[in-house]
Amino acid sequence: MSVDKALKQFESDKSDHIEALKKLVRIPSVSFPDFDPKEVENSARFVAGLFREMGLDNVELLYAKGNPRPYVYGEWLKAPGAPTLLLYAHHDVQPPGREERWQTPPFEPTLKGDRLFGRGAADDKAGVIIHTATIQSWLRATGRLPVNVKLLIEGEEEIGSPGLEGFLAEHKQKLQADILLLTDTENYSVDRPGLTVALRGIVAMNVEVKALKQSVHSGMWGGPLPDPAMALSKMLATLVDENGQIAVHGLLGQVAPLSESQRKNLEKLGEDETEFRKQSGVLDGVPLLKGPGGIKEKIWFRPSITVNALEASSRKQAANIIVDGAWAKVSVRLVPDMNPQKVFDLVKAHLEKNCPFGLKVSVEADGLGGWWKTETSHPAFDAILKAMKEAWNAEPVLMGCGGSIPFVQPFATALGGAPALLIGVEDPYTAAHSENESLHMGVFEKSIQSCIRFFEHASKLKR
Repeated sequence: MSVDKALKQFESDKSDHIEALKKLVRIPSVSFPDFDPKEVENSARFVAGLFREMGLDNVELLYAKGNPRPYVYGEWLKAPGAPTLLLYAHHDVQPPGREERWQTPPFEPTLKGDRLFGRGAADDKAGVIIHTATIQSWLRATGRLPVNVKLLIEGEEEIGSPGLEGFLAEHKQKLQADILLLTDTENYSVDRPGLTVALRGIVAMNVEVKALKQSVHSGMWGGPLPDPAMALSKMLATLVDENGQIAVHGLLGQVAPLSESQRKNLEKLGEDETEFRKQSGVLDGVPLLKGPGGIKEKIWFRPSITVNALEASSRKQAANIIVDGAWAKVSVRLVPDMNPQKVFDLVKAHLEKNCPFGLKVSVEADGLGGWWKTETSHPAFDAILKAMKEAWNAEPVLMGCGGSIPFVQPFATALGGAPALLIGVEDPYTAAHSENESLHMGVFEKSIQSCIRFFEHASKLKR
């Protein structure tokens, strides 16, 4: 069978694909504003080179008006009558974080045991290589693909895809397809694959309080002056109750109840608090938060609120001062049926109401992204589940995901409701966005095998 030839070709070329991934990880393509934008451009050009090497047509860097971070596009449209797949991943990465916490250099991919360490090794540069390895395996083995493909690799996913609306408006027709396949999510474990059918949305905001024109000596001035760092701490503490549950009035009232199928799936999967504590790295003796729902329900189907960063002075320059102002980045993860703008308005009003000492407070949005969920009745879901089961020799799990992928909902809508299939290479020990991010090489290999098999199954679907 053709699929067997493609799988055999992948085995033959596997070391080349791993080497391509390592080269891609070495490019520090952090898309955040304070990092060198040339590295994101360099990453895009490297990906475009991979596209050309494996024989894709019309390879180009695509930009939205006013957006400097490139998408990479290529296509192979020589399978008349077969479905067209739009394949997605992203080549930008998170900042390395605290480099002293890395056991290996963040942008020098290092293989230790069965894991490859490096920023972006899993999220999501391995997702890029899944697509290129799949396509190359088919083309080298058989000279053609069983389906048509359009391959799109984004360069701004890690900052919330701010240029996505403009990009869609400009390139919507070019990207039309029958099925959307994304490689940017997590598996249930290193031994059991996951198909993500729900994503949380995100509302991020900057919160700043000011009291003084400049910082002053805490001994000479302390007493009559209000402390902005203390004020901000008191404000942030009001966002949750004594159990750590969201306490913003009106916010939880937007949450849709679990469906019967979602509840049954959670019950079937069960809970293992010991394993979760090991996976998350929570310290011994630190209890998990109380409140409605078990561990998976809290992560997949309930909202959460997080203080992502705080700044008043700095740990290295902690002088004896009353700081002039204090800042925090706060984010809320959304679930059905929460409205991003309404959530922002509620949190903003709550923080302004609870600002003590009469200080000046500013709350500004830093990205609003909606939640996403899908039904699995389309035959494409049966095809991907079958492919995953064959590759992993294990039953796939229909999963929720606590994270957000801004690309999914707008593109699914732009494609007229085409099925969106979300798979990936992450696992509970990947540490995406944290120090010591890593890719399990067995998961990487089985994910590629799944996609090779999916091309064969997808070719039999009606357009």
